[in-house]
Amino acid sequence: MSKLPHIGTTIFTIMSQLANEHGAINLSQGFPNFPVDTQLTDILKNIASDNVHQYAPMGGYPPLQIKIAELVNRQYHRIIHPSDEVLITAGATQAIFAIIQAMVNTNEEVVILDPSYDCYEPPIILTGAKPVRIQLDGSFMPDWQRINDAVNERTRMIIINNPHNPSGRIWTENDFLQLEILLDKYPQLLVLSDEVYEYITFELKHISVNTREKIRSRSIIVSSFGKTFHITGWKVGYIVAPIALMIEIKKVHQFLVFCVNSVAQVALSQYLDKVDVAQLGAFYQDKRDLFRRLISTSRFELLPSEGSYFQVASYAHISDESDVEFTKRLVIEHGVASIPMSVFNASGKDQKLIRFCFAKDTETLTNAAKRLCEI
Repeated sequence: MSKLPHIGTTIFTIMSQLANEHGAINLSQGFPNFPVDTQLTDILKNIASDNVHQYAPMGGYPPLQIKIAELVNRQYHRIIHPSDEVLITAGATQAIFAIIQAMVNTNEEVVILDPSYDCYEPPIILTGAKPVRIQLDGSFMPDWQRINDAVNERTRMIIINNPHNPSGRIWTENDFLQLEILLDKYPQLLVLSDEVYEYITFELKHISVNTREKIRSRSIIVSSFGKTFHITGWKVGYIVAPIALMIEIKKVHQFLVFCVNSVAQVALSQYLDKVDVAQLGAFYQDKRDLFRRLISTSRFELLPSEGSYFQVASYAHISDESDVEFTKRLVIEHGVASIPMSVFNASGKDQKLIRFCFAKDTETLTNAAKRLCEI
């Protein structure tokens, strides 16, 4: 008997396969198609012959843990202990799995805010806990009345994602004040803060849980080098958490992967001395602005994109089809792959919205926009 009977092939795999079959421009899956920084690849070449090919320490390569602690201090003015409060993971997905397995017990509840990324629910179910899916409001911001109505003494965790995938929205100061009130009311409640797009923000400043002194002692923050440095295939991320929580997370981590790619960790520890993450927002804003400008004459209606490298668009003026059917036809007939937003909702709520990834080179964005404007 399956432990995850409702889980099938992900929409990301389906759309990428469909794009390949029809020679479509793939703006569906969230991976960049432009080169990695040559400074990083040069570092990789230089260390390839060094003694960096054996197991790294379980918690992470110590110099990388130190560099992460320095980064957190520089960006968020939070002082953390490198070996006790930083854990290097095999990407953010493994981080999230380990966190939930370590911190959530059978028959407890975990709040997920929909639309949500698909890796949150399965580890909750595998622990024997109950995922509680709460819809964000019409502008993809937290509906605090619904959240407060859903949380109770059995709620062990709330998962937040900021900047948000798939909508690209960013939480406000008031949202964090509401979260702090909620945690005051329920002392057993933990926060899993998925911040993998933390450095890809535009006009609005990202507010990290790292900066919230009232709640960070009960929060576990997930970050991603893959997203930050567009090296998604390296599958390296990290967790920042207080030592009492990290002790439990490491117990799961050591039997899930034990340790993470040693070469990648050494390379990243050296690269962090050479790169300014504060410049990433401007880099991706240029791509966002280009894509928005190129399809401004199309029949798609563009929603706000405040962070991440995703642009949500409404096709309501184009078709009455379901978003799944529309995205499939968009690939087959017009040669552009996107992601239907309804798949991120437990309810399957369909608002005639689709998600494009603009982490692509100029030629790809230009050619895709030309096709979209012809619809």
